[in-house]
Amino acid sequence: MDQLDYSILSHLQADGRKPFTEIAKSLGVTEGTVRKRAARLLEEDVIRIIGLVDPHKVGFDTPAIIHVCVNPPDLDRAAKTISAFPEVSYLLMVSGEYDLLVEVRCRDREHFASFLRERLQKVEGITRTVSAMVLHTYKLEEVSVVV
Repeated sequence: MDQLDYSILSHLQADGRKPFTEIAKSLGVTEGTVRKRAARLLEEDVIRIIGLVDPHKVGFDTPAIIHVCVNPPDLDRAAKTISAFPEVSYLLMVSGEYDLLVEVRCRDREHFASFLRERLQKVEGITRTVSAMVLHTYKLEEVSVVV
């Protein structure tokens, strides 16, 4: 990747639907150059063009972060199971006291409690969960590429 690729990424992160002609004009290159590079970045899974949804505006008013402890031999299987739950928006293996960090988006507290009791805590290998409700979101966006 070179500086032009990073510049194209910056434009697409600000607006994934921005026309290649506008990006090209801003960067002083041809539209074909932007199109080819964007296609390569997509093909190589460097970037995905997605719609970033504000969960509160679509009725999911109970986001939460859950720290999860898992028996080591069950970690990969548990992560695969957890990642398939539709409530899970983010799943990370982390270092420290917990093994996984799970971000969930639930409609309300009852949905969240049901998710914990009936789904997450029944995943094989999970030994402990610690939950924190998200009270306010100060920033919601994908990570920006800074060069």
